[in-house]
Amino acid sequence: MTKSPVSQSHALGEQVRQKYAYPLVKKPELYSKTKRMQSKDRYPILLWWSPLTGETGRLGQCGPDACFFTINRTYQQHPMTKAFLFYGTDFSINALPLPRKDYHDWALFHEESPKNNYKLFQRPAITLFNHTATFSRHSHLPLTTQYLESIEALKSRRYMLSLQKKNSLRKKLAPLVYIQSDCDPPSDRDSFVKELMAHVEVDSYGACLHNRDLPEHLRNPASMDSDNFYKILAQYKFVLAFENAVCDDYITEKLWRPLKLGVVPVYYGSPSVTDWLPSNKSVVLVTGFSHPKDLAQFIKTLDSDDKEYQAYLEWKLKGVISNKRLLAAIKERTWGVQDIMKDNYIDAFECMVCTKVWENIRRQVKGMLPRRWNAEASHLSCPRPEAFVFSPSPNTHRTALQEMWIPSFEQSKREAHALRQLVERNRNFTVQEFWTLVFRE
Repeated sequence: MTKSPVSQSHALGEQVRQKYAYPLVKKPELYSKTKRMQSKDRYPILLWWSPLTGETGRLGQCGPDACFFTINRTYQQHPMTKAFLFYGTDFSINALPLPRKDYHDWALFHEESPKNNYKLFQRPAITLFNHTATFSRHSHLPLTTQYLESIEALKSRRYMLSLQKKNSLRKKLAPLVYIQSDCDPPSDRDSFVKELMAHVEVDSYGACLHNRDLPEHLRNPASMDSDNFYKILAQYKFVLAFENAVCDDYITEKLWRPLKLGVVPVYYGSPSVTDWLPSNKSVVLVTGFSHPKDLAQFIKTLDSDDKEYQAYLEWKLKGVISNKRLLAAIKERTWGVQDIMKDNYIDAFECMVCTKVWENIRRQVKGMLPRRWNAEASHLSCPRPEAFVFSPSPNTHRTALQEMWIPSFEQSKREAHALRQLVERNRNFTVQEFWTLVFRE
């Protein structure tokens, strides 16, 4: 596939920008300026409605097909405009591309957690789209392994310290490390970790539950992918790897980073995480314990028993990954992570939609009806956030989860229904109309 790299001037979300912050080799232009000007009349137009790429006009080649990609909304009514592309985090109900013609596909790219835009995680909203690229394995372009560069990176022992060295470092380090500066997210992770700290020592370097400082030169969030930061984490036996939301297949660097460093993750997040682990014994799952104190006791046991601890790193020491699903997913994905030899997943998303558009153009030439693709609820779905309850002394204070995230989730149901009702009306609507529907009794 020949395709121009993603423009560095686009308004990516910060995590997307960081994920592709590697040297980009500018590929040669496929077409002259004159031909690019003509392309909007000769090729299908794919319009980024919530801009992710910042392309004012680019002809991209996707295998044998080519499409014209742009963020220029003046193409909304152009007869060659076949699809509208949306970036989920920036999806707004304000000024959607309506009316929507029968041949207008809507495609959603959303690799983030629900805290960025809860209404898209509700069935009435996600099923408005024809094509999806999300963290779910069920989406049209699954991004479940978006934070894992390669199997080789997982097997690498570049940063891994010997158990003897880790035991020696335990004289000055806690067995567990926690690094979070996004405090009080929907997963309620800080409530759990705070209780855990009452039963076992935890070094917390981030803003959340902070009790230990990083070196001055590593306090910038941009340094979290630096060698020096990795070397600090690699000194620990366990990393508290808690996602900001609990959704099937939503798995981030929280899991992959410690696995790559040779540290055992103590994981809380995706209920389906066991489908993606390198081996059956590589992670301590928080859900296996009824109370933080039980988890603390288990960590203490592993910390004092070299043989039992080492069993969680055997896959790493032997360089053997037994999970066939994980191996297949990395091998078969059409995009790469921090790999200049492959398209990134934004390119892959654009080409997926371009290819589908061309399929229907060819069907039309043959006198056949167009094929319709539709998103399903499973393409982007997360359950209602739940607070941790620690018996026999349950939390009595109201957490951010109760104050903000649960009400936000419940309101998102009404927002999704209102959005669908207005989109199906198929004409422009005002923000006031939307919120009137949301809060209508």
